Amino acid sequence: MLVLGASVAIVSTSAIMIRLALGEGVASLSIAVWRLGIAAIILSLVVAAKPAMRHEISALPLKAVALAVASGVFLAAHFASWISSLSFTSVASSTALVTTNPIWIALISWLFLRERLHRSLLIGIASAMFGSALIFLSDARASIVGVGSNPMLGNALAIVGSLTVCGYLLLGRKLRQTFSLLAYIWLVYSSAALTLLLCAWVADVPLVGFSWLAWACLAGLAIGPQLIGHTGINWSLKHAPATVIAVAILGEPIASALMAWWLFDERFQPLQMVGFSLLLLGIFLSARSAGKSGEGNSRESAEIGAG
Repeated sequence: MLVLGASVAIVSTSAIMIRLALGEGVASLSIAVWRLGIAAIILSLVVAAKPAMRHEISALPLKAVALAVASGVFLAAHFASWISSLSFTSVASSTALVTTNPIWIALISWLFLRERLHRSLLIGIASAMFGSALIFLSDARASIVGVGSNPMLGNALAIVGSLTVCGYLLLGRKLRQTFSLLAYIWLVYSSAALTLLLCAWVADVPLVGFSWLAWACLAGLAIGPQLIGHTGINWSLKHAPATVIAVAILGEPIASALMAWWLFDERFQPLQMVGFSLLLLGIFLSARSAGKSGEGNSRESAEIGAG
């Protein structure tokens, strides 16, 4: 429980450090490149120091490596779209909408895997969809103090970030049955970093020349939310009940929103607050319902989608 709570708290700082880096003039794509790039470099040093890990990775079948690379591409798309969303909308709206991945995974499982939708899951999906609609409506009607001028675009990008992380999680569910955790995250983070680096090169996005505060935020994102936070959550997925994981999901957008309120004076509009609450209720019901139909599925889909 302590590991899970600490991990979620660390992940919750992600949106804040991104907003600070954006304020220092760092492009969204550059933030994504360095977040995954620094994490991949650190992991590469760890892998290089472990002969057994090098042997495991070299012995992996080509199909498994290809799937890991595909998972990394989904992760790259997730961070590129979600980090971009924070240039246009509030931290509260962005982090709430990007954590809707349990909703999309439940729908994907129903459509393509023929998994049954329980009543609580249907209620959760309806609650989340209605809450999302209220957030979009609120952001369309009122300008958000201290936030970019296009909250509707930011909210849409956060939804794209939630959808793309589903590919990462669904592939991860399959790959983690044969990969060790270190081998899996090294392959995925490295392929995600290379994908983002290629995109930055094509888009001619600057990757250097930042302020000391910007570099501190970039290093903090890689070491904190990416390596410590997500590693702790992955560890907790095997040791905590599904309902506890479902509750933990809610901690990230709530803590991020509170920090943004305190640091950036991003206050809730009344309609946005209602939508935020309904959305988080829907996420909780969906993740908890998934636990009734399969503990493993719930835990994979319960991983934090934003931080």
